[in-house]
Amino acid sequence: MPDYLDADELAAVEARLSKYPPLVFAGEVRKLKAALGAASRGDAFLLQGGDCAESFSEFSADTIRDTFKVMLQMAMVLTYGAKVPVVKVGRMAGQFAKPRSAPTETKNGVELPSYRGDIINELEFTPEARIPNPAKMLQAYTQAAASLNLVRAFSQGGYADVHQVHAWTLGFTDRDEAEKYREIANRISDTLDFMSAAGVNQDTAHTLQSVDFYTSHEALLLEYEEALCRTDSTTGLPVAGSGHMIWIGDRTRQPDGAHVEFARGVQNPIGLKCGPTTTPEDLKVLMEKLNPTNEAGRLTLIARFGAGQVGDHLPRLIKTVQAEGANVLWSCDPMHGNTIKSSTGYKTRPFESVLREVREFFGIHKAEGTIPGGVHFEMTGQDVTECTGGVRAVTDEDLSDRYRTACDPRLNASQSLELAFLVAEELSTRRTEAAARAV
Repeated sequence: MPDYLDADELAAVEARLSKYPPLVFAGEVRKLKAALGAASRGDAFLLQGGDCAESFSEFSADTIRDTFKVMLQMAMVLTYGAKVPVVKVGRMAGQFAKPRSAPTETKNGVELPSYRGDIINELEFTPEARIPNPAKMLQAYTQAAASLNLVRAFSQGGYADVHQVHAWTLGFTDRDEAEKYREIANRISDTLDFMSAAGVNQDTAHTLQSVDFYTSHEALLLEYEEALCRTDSTTGLPVAGSGHMIWIGDRTRQPDGAHVEFARGVQNPIGLKCGPTTTPEDLKVLMEKLNPTNEAGRLTLIARFGAGQVGDHLPRLIKTVQAEGANVLWSCDPMHGNTIKSSTGYKTRPFESVLREVREFFGIHKAEGTIPGGVHFEMTGQDVTECTGGVRAVTDEDLSDRYRTACDPRLNASQSLELAFLVAEELSTRRTEAAARAV
């Protein structure tokens, strides 16, 4: 947590935020919770994705549009593979703060406070830029409100039309290097043609033109989160007004910590990152604290172990959940456990490692007879070169071309869509095997 130097300035910012309208509303939160409950039963599937850390300087309508567009494409492919609705949750309109492993960093013999995200301080490596500034919370709120306004317009204004989204996807599969995904895209085309022939089209089905899209972020900066809490007039319970879904990171999930205490008091869906150091006992305590009534859709466990390590950790946590009879949604974050330093000095994530962890996640759930209910990616709609591999075959040498992240490396648009095709294959195989067992 940042150490603000001026307590009076911090209090003044918190007072202003407490009077601002909430960014999201209780009815939307309840609707998302119901959708996540369906995903925990296998009747839906969670797609959660977006920026590692939102930037003030990179903020633009084009950036929001491009990420939203790719998530729609991913959701369409996943819907076809899973044959269930896909719950679309963006890491946006609030993902401004980043946890740091160390309070300071050193460059060329100079030690300064770590960069903690644009909501707290600045990336520039100077003493002045690294001072925590409470006023940045006001700028974060303004940017989040503008982002939500645009996303809501895109979601309901025709931009999300299913035929348009599929046309974008066909453009991706027309590339020679994406030929292996063309068969799935053609089958989706056949399905849409059949629906049109049967009289189900844009004119008769509003659901083909609009989508429900939700926002999420790590609830790290508690001064911001608490100032945006509101009381739900329907239930009389607190709601985190900063985003539809909030999560607790692997660094801040201490059962007696402030972040857990905050999250247990709001009625939003809560995500909990589970890494290699998560013990069964910790998980038991956290599930009891965060979801004491065992409500479906309330708690999502986001597994992040690293390729090759899923089998060492996930089975014991699954057994803990089963022993407790807990209602949880299992989601896979294959990004955070697969960060390496490239031969050219850039922090990166190999696409093959990301894919391997996803496959291991599905394989463990198949072996345990449990439901893999979602995926969680750090991604962008921009054509960046931050993660290696994929059909575009980004190499270590390519990373310097368009390496734009302020924090962690993200999948680009092409890699994100390719991963969606591969996850869709896993979902389709699982569905086929389940049907065979039923017979």
